[in-house]
Amino acid sequence: MSFRDNLQYLRATRNMTQEQLAMLLGVSRQSVTKWEAERAYPEMDKLLKLCDIFDCTLDDLVKGDLTARPTARPAATVPQGAPQDVCGYDEHMRRFARKVPTGIAIIVLGAGIGSLFEGQRVLPFANPDALFMGVLLLGVLAGLAFIIPAGMEHSAFQKAHPYIEDFYTAEDKSAAGRRLACGVVGGVGVIFVGVMGLLLTEDGPHGNLAASALIMLAAVGAWLIVHFALMYNRTNVAEYNKSVADDLELEEIANLTVEEEYKAALLQKKRHSQKVGAVCAVIMLAATAVGLLLLFAPLFGGQNIDDIDWESGGSTYFWLAWPIGALLCGVVAILMNAFRKE
Repeated sequence: MSFRDNLQYLRATRNMTQEQLAMLLGVSRQSVTKWEAERAYPEMDKLLKLCDIFDCTLDDLVKGDLTARPTARPAATVPQGAPQDVCGYDEHMRRFARKVPTGIAIIVLGAGIGSLFEGQRVLPFANPDALFMGVLLLGVLAGLAFIIPAGMEHSAFQKAHPYIEDFYTAEDKSAAGRRLACGVVGGVGVIFVGVMGLLLTEDGPHGNLAASALIMLAAVGAWLIVHFALMYNRTNVAEYNKSVADDLELEEIANLTVEEEYKAALLQKKRHSQKVGAVCAVIMLAATAVGLLLLFAPLFGGQNIDDIDWESGGSTYFWLAWPIGALLCGVVAILMNAFRKE
């Protein structure tokens, strides 16, 4: 028996499509097609993954006859019919949609709680804002403890699964859209409650308390909006696949086990993006040079720094160099994309 025969048999006994196997391995469907047509051969790490998925040894998979062994356990079978989430995408994205807004909400909540202690001295000789800053920084640290691990986990998931077959139904996407609308309305409504409370008590003795309550309610509103936005975005699998391809580095693209035509298109797109980035970097460096020249132009005329009127002359408009540079970057990017050779 050949590797191709073993792979086809193992996949068939689990009712597993090529797309589902490709998602488990982090490759494209075309790669699995090539393996089964003996037009390509998987790398060692993919072979080891196949052994884990099908519960077999490497020797049996490559050189043995797996068709003679008993049928695999039912638990390893993939149901036929509609596409299935075989790599845990939905669970991962739900976890991501909980951790990120929770981190953001904790940071904002820290600012709200800290504002309650604004102006209060911990010690007679301490800065009156020390307690406020301490609570604020604790909130930032606690929030980052959620956001950073979530981002790293998401990045690792993207590299392990660069392609996901869209398994969401139209009803799933419609329901996610309805929940997003409710989440946005609810989040904005919570913030409006805080704003109204502040307006009603601003001139009273509890104005500071109302301001703190507004910030805390803003944390709740931010959680609702970000959470339901991420939950809605998780159903846009096509955008996920596109974003993963855009984030890959040249070396990672070159090592992908995908069809050569697709790999060439990704490499061309990545090189074009690098060219656009390089041109924009040069523009912003030039803008920085112009801005600094305008700022310190009076010094080149022999004026003493203490005698310079910074509110008149070219020094007043030095900051315009950066927004103009940013606009030029946008124009250049649009033109380079428009005249890009396919």
